[in-house]
Amino acid sequence: MTMKPSELQKHTALKIVNKMKKAATPDRFGITAAAVPDRREQRRLDQAAGLIPFAVKLNRDLVAQVNALAAERKLPVNEVVAELLQAALKK
Repeated sequence: MTMKPSELQKHTALKIVNKMKKAATPDRFGITAAAVPDRREQRRLDQAAGLIPFAVKLNRDLVAQVNALAAERKLPVNEVVAELLQAALKK
């Protein structure tokens, strides 16, 4: 029994897909992903640090400026926004 070239390619592709499914998760996804706390744990850590969620709607240009400032200072956006709010409230 001979296989058509298209059937042979499908069969080969199925073998490859099955091998990929059975392969172990690479370390960069397995170990480091496990190091990130889940939402409940993150919420508990935030509460212990005295942080609460505070949602606001801002203009896209303003958000871009804040993100650029955070990237320039190499700080998280949360810290930059906190600094800016504290400076504005002191005035």
